[in-house]
Amino acid sequence: MTQALQGHLALQHLGVIRAEGEDAAIFLQGQLTNDVQLLPVGQARLAAFLSAKGRMQASFIVIKRSAGEFWLITSSDVLAATLKRLSMFVLRAKVKMSDATDAVQLIGLAGDAVPAEARGLAPWQTAQLGDASIVRLFAASGESRALLAAPSGSPLPDAVANSPRLDAAAWLLSLVQAGVPLITQPMVDAFVPQMVNFESVEGVSFKKGCYPGQEVVARSQFRGTLKRRMYRVASPAQPAVGQEVFTANDAEQPVGTVVQAAATPSGFEALVSMQIAAAADALHLGSSTGPALQVLALPYALKDDI
Repeated sequence: MTQALQGHLALQHLGVIRAEGEDAAIFLQGQLTNDVQLLPVGQARLAAFLSAKGRMQASFIVIKRSAGEFWLITSSDVLAATLKRLSMFVLRAKVKMSDATDAVQLIGLAGDAVPAEARGLAPWQTAQLGDASIVRLFAASGESRALLAAPSGSPLPDAVANSPRLDAAAWLLSLVQAGVPLITQPMVDAFVPQMVNFESVEGVSFKKGCYPGQEVVARSQFRGTLKRRMYRVASPAQPAVGQEVFTANDAEQPVGTVVQAAATPSGFEALVSMQIAAAADALHLGSSTGPALQVLALPYALKDDI
């Protein structure tokens, strides 16, 4: 059973790619889905790195630590491949890409562990406390959530240091309930950003310049061609990332894919990217006769296609 969403937890499943140099902002601007060139020092953005076909290779919380240094926080299981691919595009740009995971401490914060300076912020806005960047995340179960990123060994803010240790299962559930998925290895190359609601959680800018896959993303948004969205569901059986979802009346063709899943005190919850037209149907996990799924509310509104 998961505990209450209160306290702090070292996030061992995450890693950090550091981009540093006088061209760091320009380089990342040409690679990511969100505008980082206009990002103020100390602030954060959600962003993704795509293939030329518009499919997500990785997702990040990007923090601008200084004019020439960015931290890209991502799932550790895609970090090495993402770093290698990003480095291929550096060419003559004055930017160095490196794995800075050991140099940065990443801590999830919930409830009273979120410092007061960050509690009134909108998602992705950031409070700077000493060496620590406190990035406000979407709430889950009505509780405040944030990500602390700081150089390893830096002292923690009092609100964090004095809070209890948060159960890892409770944090994983909060990721699902907040409705902002982390792209992990099983999901690489599976989704256009809108298929996991990235445009609805401020992970895509439609005003910035070119980046790999931009034409696909723009076409999905402005021509009404998007057929899939991400939904939050409850399940009596444990879903696996990558597992297919079916409707009761079609045993052959799946209508969705599990993106992320976690245990609850009474069962399981998951984020499922699926056909919009199927969201109102009877949904089943794994097969048309598998465990029944119930669609739950997301903590944000889905933005309409244009």
